[in-house]
Amino acid sequence: MGEENNRQVCLITGGTSGVGLATAELFAQRGFDVCIGGRDSQRLSAAQTSIQSHGGRCETVAMDLAAEADQAGRLVEQTMDAFGRLDVLVNNAAVAPLAPFADLTAEQIETTINLNHRAVLYLTQAAWPIFLQQQNGIVVNISSLAAVDPFPGFSIYGASKAWIDLLTHALAAEGREHQIRVYSIRPGAVETPLLRRLFPDFPADQAVSPQQVAEKVWKVCDQFSLDQSGQAFEVSNQV
Repeated sequence: MGEENNRQVCLITGGTSGVGLATAELFAQRGFDVCIGGRDSQRLSAAQTSIQSHGGRCETVAMDLAAEADQAGRLVEQTMDAFGRLDVLVNNAAVAPLAPFADLTAEQIETTINLNHRAVLYLTQAAWPIFLQQQNGIVVNISSLAAVDPFPGFSIYGASKAWIDLLTHALAAEGREHQIRVYSIRPGAVETPLLRRLFPDFPADQAVSPQQVAEKVWKVCDQFSLDQSGQAFEVSNQV
């Protein structure tokens, strides 16, 4: 996809661990320069070292998107400042409160709306004019199987991911004439410390790895056509 003297650039939110870090490492390995956003400076530094060991340059931006959703466009600005271009945006950062609907706190609701909705909107809106100008670009939104099959306790999270899928469909329709592709990736349970904290007894053979999700992100960017833009693609070990 990119040449050594003209490397393409991928911006990934939540890039210090899990799916975000695995995706950043994979894109670096396959010829991209990468910009990642995250809240913790130490974790950003460790992630940067790991990503660069896979062959790509890496820019980091310390930002709490849940608290600064309306400033999300700064990630795009710093990506452009560092690399002069943007080819792929991966909206990965999200929060997943687990609680009965009646017990959700105002803070949980606001954090979910800020990170899972508002930050995605502002960040994608900041990238969109760049994609329009170059008549090319890819947005990959990390959704979830909870968007179509939420279980008790994941009401607001499942609803936020269903919203992501609808936004994907709408933006794909708007971007098609400009060669802008937009996809959703719907992982099932992903083997991360968060999964084990929320669901310690979840069967390991039914969980997917962050690397499996990253490979699907790469596949839709590298192989899928404009005709497939707007679709959601599942990643699951379920039979």
